[in-house]
Amino acid sequence: MKILIRVVIGLLIIGISWWWLSRDRLTICAEPGNDLVFSLEGSNVKFRTFTLPEDAVKAARRGTGLLILAGEYPEKTTLIPEEVYRIARRKHLNLFVEYPAQVPGLDSVSKPLIMNLERGVVVSPEMDSLLKPMSLIGLNHCYLLPVQVDSSLIIMAKVAGFDKAEYGTGGVPNYPLLFYHDGILVATSKLSQFATGRYGPVEDWKRIWGFIIRSVGGPEKLEAPNWKHYIGPAYGSAEPLKESARLESVRKGTEWFYKGRFFIDPSWKEMWLKYQGDGTNPFGPPVPQEFPNGDGSLGILEGHASRVAWNGAEEYRYWIRNDVQGEVSLALAAAGKYLNQPSWLDASARLVDFTLGSIIRGGPRNDPKDPNYGLLGWSLTHPWVYYQDDNARSLLGMIGASANLGTGRWDRQIAEGIIANFRTTGINGFRGERIHEQDVTKNGLKYYQKLPLINPHPHFESWIWACYLWLYDKTQYQPFLDKTERAIRLTMEAYPDRWSWTNGIQQERARMILPLAWLVRVSDTPEHREWLDKVVGKLLENQMESGAIREELGTGSSPFDQTHSNEAYGLYEAPLIFRNGDPVADMLYTSNFAFFGLQEAWKATGNPEYEKAVNKLSDFLTRIQVRSERWPDLDGAWFRAFDYQRWDYWASNADAGWGAWGTLTGWIQSWIVYTQILVDTRSSFWEQTSGTGIRPVAEESIKEMIK
Repeated sequence: MKILIRVVIGLLIIGISWWWLSRDRLTICAEPGNDLVFSLEGSNVKFRTFTLPEDAVKAARRGTGLLILAGEYPEKTTLIPEEVYRIARRKHLNLFVEYPAQVPGLDSVSKPLIMNLERGVVVSPEMDSLLKPMSLIGLNHCYLLPVQVDSSLIIMAKVAGFDKAEYGTGGVPNYPLLFYHDGILVATSKLSQFATGRYGPVEDWKRIWGFIIRSVGGPEKLEAPNWKHYIGPAYGSAEPLKESARLESVRKGTEWFYKGRFFIDPSWKEMWLKYQGDGTNPFGPPVPQEFPNGDGSLGILEGHASRVAWNGAEEYRYWIRNDVQGEVSLALAAAGKYLNQPSWLDASARLVDFTLGSIIRGGPRNDPKDPNYGLLGWSLTHPWVYYQDDNARSLLGMIGASANLGTGRWDRQIAEGIIANFRTTGINGFRGERIHEQDVTKNGLKYYQKLPLINPHPHFESWIWACYLWLYDKTQYQPFLDKTERAIRLTMEAYPDRWSWTNGIQQERARMILPLAWLVRVSDTPEHREWLDKVVGKLLENQMESGAIREELGTGSSPFDQTHSNEAYGLYEAPLIFRNGDPVADMLYTSNFAFFGLQEAWKATGNPEYEKAVNKLSDFLTRIQVRSERWPDLDGAWFRAFDYQRWDYWASNADAGWGAWGTLTGWIQSWIVYTQILVDTRSSFWEQTSGTGIRPVAEESIKEMIK
């Protein structure tokens, strides 16, 4: 009898212990490799996994939580038999289902909707302790089952704002994303692929899953140190940088051109032409990793569009732009020399040969008798459009490439390009946003030379002034300096209230630094240094301790200022922020150009504050460079946007052309890579290019082109 009593007591102890340990254990039905299951390994959540809903619901203990996650998303919705729902109800399970084919009492939906610009909007105060109402989250290109419910926790809607819906959710369609229905927590898309789908912000998605797990009976607070993500910054915000960190950022940043398969190869030329089309919508899927890289003789693509697919892949921009070719040639030549990579040097030279031998410099642009002579077309699809800003960056790229390659074979075309822009500039040194080939042919050169235009808009005007100053230093042709100094003076007299601005006032300041620095180089006066200090000082008021430069909107109106309604979100070019104070740095319009300009300013003046700022910015850019094993075409890139408080790639994605997760082989990548080299070698573009032999051919071209 005693033995029997002991056995019974032992069994009771085992049973009670098993019940105690499993009372809050969750049951998860998921396919192998699910992001949530991976992320919960090593967490404070006790769970078991099954692959079939029938097995999961039978195994779940009474009163515990059951999560049925989508498996074959987006092709197939999650098929959950009616019997599973009945057993779950009978066992009083706390049930969460995602992307379900059917839910009792809800109309079934046969075909999902595809979300593009829509974002998740928290609309219920029930989540207030985690995310306040109107908070925004991202689900890239998600497939969503449209249903009608009385209330939701989170909806999907195309709304304006940085991290909250600034105008509410009115004026645009709303779609339930997460809601309760008859005691069941339902998600109309796959929330559990937050890592694969690159949902953001990362920490906010962790909070959402903490809410879901708590709602079905899991721990009150989720502790998951191994939270899964497949893409992220190279370094944490406070993580010490390796001694070789800057050098490695240069190496990875240059290798990215090749990892992305951006160099067009003859074997996939037809695919490039197909997606480039007429240049108005040059988007397509990523170039497959098994495709070969070209050698530069067919040019290099523009980069990624800010369009992330449901599986995390990112669309490419299949466009060949003049500025990009010149800029990448600079980065390749400098990195090839710096890291002793001959193949990069060869690719650099081929890019310049391609540009100057293509329609970009062909047709009337290559006829000495034509007023268009020497100008560089915007792109292969739009060679008749001339942005002097694009011309300037292409020409600077070729100048720098020539210096690093040790060649002068493009000197004449470079000089002609600078002179061609100069002779289509008005009496005050301004030319406006852009001009067209047919207008130049029709109006003639004197028309442009007599224009009394004053356009204090550095984004479009200022870098061509830097080109004039650079060529003045080599030729001492006085009109280059006189007209440029006049334009800069008028611009500084208009600062700040009468400056035009595009995506923000910070980018205008960033663009203005370079010509001001080089003006000090050729005419070092107290006034010129004062101008430089004024612009740099104001820019650096917004440099954070991390080195990030916070974006800022200007006063007055701009064609590309904050989005003014939900309906307008994503229709036009737009800033990454909604209001001043939003913690975002912009690598497309501000940080990249400020980085280069500040390095030139420091080397021109020796100002230690400039040196400190550029080193902080260098460290910041080193830290936020993309690291990803899953997506080789993104590994080593810099995205346009970075939220330096969250330490995550997050911002408003309202810009219709170059949004938050866009990359650019030219504007972003090339100037950052190149300036990292300058910082590491304590050099400058001005010094690197000082030994040019351009003077004789430039003087000849001045005589021939300026009558």
